[in-house]
Amino acid sequence: MSEPSEWLIYRGAGEPHDGIEQLPSPPPWRDFAAREAPDPGDGGTAGDRADGSATRRLGGHRHIAELHRPGAEELEMINAALYLRRPLLVTGSPGAGKSTLAHSVAHELRLGRVLRWPIVSRSTLLDGLYHYDAIARLQDVQIAAHGAAAGAAGSGAAENVGSYIRLGPLGTALLPSDRPRVLLIDELDKSDIDLPNDLLNVLEEGEFGIPELERIADRLPDGEAEVLTDDGTKVTVKGGRVQCGAFPFVVLTSNGERDFPAPLMRRCIHLELGRPDHQRLATFVRAHLGDEAARSGDDLIAHFLERSRSELLATDQLLNAIYLTDAAAPAGRDRLADLLIQRLDRPR
Repeated sequence: MSEPSEWLIYRGAGEPHDGIEQLPSPPPWRDFAAREAPDPGDGGTAGDRADGSATRRLGGHRHIAELHRPGAEELEMINAALYLRRPLLVTGSPGAGKSTLAHSVAHELRLGRVLRWPIVSRSTLLDGLYHYDAIARLQDVQIAAHGAAAGAAGSGAAENVGSYIRLGPLGTALLPSDRPRVLLIDELDKSDIDLPNDLLNVLEEGEFGIPELERIADRLPDGEAEVLTDDGTKVTVKGGRVQCGAFPFVVLTSNGERDFPAPLMRRCIHLELGRPDHQRLATFVRAHLGDEAARSGDDLIAHFLERSRSELLATDQLLNAIYLTDAAAPAGRDRLADLLIQRLDRPR
């Protein structure tokens, strides 16, 4: 029986050991310990909160910012959305760079942290706008009622309502500001049938109300309440309404799994991302793993492109293969790459 390859950490021998300490640093796109320092040139504070997502999306080799090199049509559609203050609906196969586009625009235009709203089948418009924690407020009222200062707490109850409200990614993006925020509404095609239509009015008007604050606006000092944002900071909402100043740069992504209603399509700029070519894939690899990885993985890039002509593949599979095969023995390199790059459209 042959010895296990040297790169294996878990060997299935059943004997405890400290091999985990030999595990190398994670791939840059899976490094959740790394945190970015806010860019002082971004001109913001809350939007610049470090969360590492931009590095994971754009790559750690920032000096090679050509990660997202849009073609002429892409540039025109992106700028059309910026000029017209319209959402950009980006469709394409998995791994085509749809989500990366939002991070690329935010990075180049210094628009701060991308506000991300990942869509699932249960997502509703309210999830994106705000969350009101009625249970927490009820608990606090009950606790105060049993305390010695119950009367004082009760008199200020209206003023404290904002403490139980947190704006979602969409709600935060619509806060008044001089510079637009970047909002990524990711995989809208995963939503239920109503969400695309529910988005229409908010995206058209650029404002929304918070009924829990609107009802008591006349009892609030100057009609204002402080609420928490998706950035984790507090902002003042006046009259219970959020009205944008600069309309956010909204990127809606879709894998093309469903059609959207005509009213939504009419309000969006539509960009279809095609399959990346060899140069773009090489730049993608270079931005995440460096020049050497792009050179050594050139044959894997070529093989990936050949397979992608007839199979549904994602570019993050290619990144995984190039990163991991660098650690594996040369003899098993191609076999390991094929195991990692499996077609996504094969019958289950």
